[in-house]
This record gives sequence, C-alpha cells and structure tokens, in this order.
Amino acid sequence: MEFVVRQALQLAQESLPGLYDGNPKRKTNRPSAEQMLKVFCNLTLYFLPDSTVFVTPLNHLQKQILDLMKMPESLYALELNPCKT
Repeated sequence: MEFVVRQALQLAQESLPGLYDGNPKRKTNRPSAEQMLKVFCNLTLYFLPDSTVFVTPLNHLQKQILDLMKMPESLYALELNPCKT
C-alpha cells in the first residue's frame, strides 16, 4: 500500500493533505499505511429494519487514496439483495 501510493505521488509530483490529526492542511508525499487506513475508519455499514442496507459515502481524501492505489471506488458500493427472514 505504502509503496504504490508513494510511487504514484512521486510520479504525479503531488502530496496528500489531511492525514495528520489537528493539522488537516499538512501534506506528505510519504504517507504510512497506518495513516491511510485510519482515513477509512469512519465508514459505517447500516442495516435498517426495513432491510435497507447502505454504507456512508466516501470523502474526497478516501477517493484520492483509492485512486492512487488504482482501486475502484466501487469496492465500497453495495449490491446486496434484501435478505428475507
């Protein structure tokens, strides 16, 4: 994860902002896997009583990290059939 993102940032000559708590404007071109994974901690999967299922939407930084990893945003899209109990 670190290698792929760092390489992509180097090739694009860019840095990632928003990985540091308390300093959202601070940028880095060498993010750690721990920093990047922490960005995804606020995602929530909801199962509602009417069998509706959804996940909180990705924010800009999450989308940017997925793009740098060459991973599709559809990883977080749900295509679930309602469960009948």
